[in-house]
Amino acid sequence: MSLYLCVDCGGSKTSAVICDVDGTILGRALGGPSNFAYLSLEQFIKAVTDAVSSALTVCSAPSALPPTGPTPFAAASFGVSGVDSPSAVATITPALSNLLGIPAGPRLVVANDTHLLATPIFMHPDIAHAVAVIGGTGSIAVSFRLSQDPATAGLIEELARIGGWGWILGDEGGGFSVGREAVRQILLDFDRASVVGRPPTPSVLTTSILQRFGVSHVPELLPLVHLPDSLTSESPEYLKHPREKRLSNLSPLVFDAAFEHNDALALRILRSCAGFLADYVSVLLGEGADDIPSQRVVKAQESVISFGGSLVGIERYRALVLEDLERRGQVFKYVEFVDDAAAIGAKGLAASARLAQTT
Repeated sequence: MSLYLCVDCGGSKTSAVICDVDGTILGRALGGPSNFAYLSLEQFIKAVTDAVSSALTVCSAPSALPPTGPTPFAAASFGVSGVDSPSAVATITPALSNLLGIPAGPRLVVANDTHLLATPIFMHPDIAHAVAVIGGTGSIAVSFRLSQDPATAGLIEELARIGGWGWILGDEGGGFSVGREAVRQILLDFDRASVVGRPPTPSVLTTSILQRFGVSHVPELLPLVHLPDSLTSESPEYLKHPREKRLSNLSPLVFDAAFEHNDALALRILRSCAGFLADYVSVLLGEGADDIPSQRVVKAQESVISFGGSLVGIERYRALVLEDLERRGQVFKYVEFVDDAAAIGAKGLAASARLAQTT
């Protein structure tokens, strides 16, 4: 049996999808959280085992892991949140190899979860490059190309990345960034109004955020944003979340004010945050740099840009990113949004196998 497995390992769940060489999905299942940054190796492997074993059961294949006989998998790909270094990959690869019965090597791909967003490259045979953009709570952009090494034909290799630094140092254009920028712009508008001696322009967003924090005046927001974590049952609702969540949880208010109420302040904030993501992509495209080796250059007009994450899943926000890029003269040949990374990863894995068979 030649099955192709893709597992998307995230902070809230593990998603396993199995397909055949034609890309037909035969089984899928969910498991518990598997962000490797927050788990021991044993906890990580258990979450993966539960998801993969259940997916095998769905497609009527033997579900024992490790396999008691020959492995049913022709190849497997893992996109793992929290795996951001070669040492992390080296830590989990032997355990995954033993679990699936696949030797470490080209048949077993272990990488950061952004790699799953690059798989649309296999859906478009006239391109060889992709830019993956994650915009959820956090953000990151990564460029890829089809491997030019005959030994790894049909596989994707990472060229460069920018972002993924977490909420303290980055995450521009993600949910935390949107919430932080909302409070910053509200405070800035209030301070500007104090200079000219008149109230700030009324805003649906300002009203919503003041209500969220249970205050009536803009200056009262500042100490509430900076209060240390307080997770007791007696705390107000907004203090029952870690500080970064106080801001990232504001992003739905910004999107509602912008796209449901056409609020000028909220629209300005989202354009600014979309611009942050466009900045990330522009760096990967070599904007403003003349010393990038030609083999690392990604040309938008010859590539696919692939989005993933809850915020860029909102079409109008995604459009703001693309409009900003277009103003810079960067228009991608193909645009994709990946809302089921494990499924498209499994299909991409099968497509790469078919491609390798024809070369």
